Amino acid sequence: MKYEINRGTLAIVPQEDERSLVYEDNESYVVDQKPFSIMEESCKYFGSTYEGRKNGARNILGAEYKVPIVIEDSNNLIVFPTTSPQSEDCVWISLKRVKRIEKMDYNNTKVIFDNDKEIIVNCSYYTIENQLSRASRLDIILRNHKNS
Repeated sequence: MKYEINRGTLAIVPQEDERSLVYEDNESYVVDQKPFSIMEESCKYFGSTYEGRKNGARNILGAEYKVPIVIEDSNNLIVFPTTSPQSEDCVWISLKRVKRIEKMDYNNTKVIFDNDKEIIVNCSYYTIENQLSRASRLDIILRNHKNS
């Protein structure tokens, strides 16, 4: 089964054997695709390429690494990576679904979603906070472009 990121998507977490654990509103399930493959397929599904989306975000933000990706334009469906997108450990998190984050320890952060589901990500609080900020900035800039 191929998976496309949608408004119900909370996070995509890598698993062994080139699989992903997808968290959605009311369920979670394993998909036989790597998170990066899901990203590429989702961008294509909504009419673009991952590279095109990445370059667009880079131009808007002036950032080079770990840029958030706009999966779908009309709803500003934006996801952000916790590490380098090609890394085997990269978790993708949906910006608009994050309620808050909590520091667990040096290398772990709890992400609480708007439906009160929680996941623990093997990533520092500072990194997640920075990625949230970057994705939020992209969201604001895009909304301002649409409204002008």
